[in-house]
Amino acid sequence: MSTLKLEEIKAIAQQRGIKAGKMKKSELVRAIQSAEGNEPCFEAGKAEVCGQIGCSWREMCS
Repeated sequence: MSTLKLEEIKAIAQQRGIKAGKMKKSELVRAIQSAEGNEPCFEAGKAEVCGQIGCSWREMCS
């Protein structure tokens, strides 16, 4: 998964039953991570040490 636009991320959230409302991109991705059973750590500076190899957002994380 490369860079996604906010609207694309909102669509993914909706598929998982998450109401995006006025969430920022990083907040929304974290909510999706939680729904997927991963640690909600997107853009928290843990990308190199997170250990969540199967996370869909790892490629975009920093």
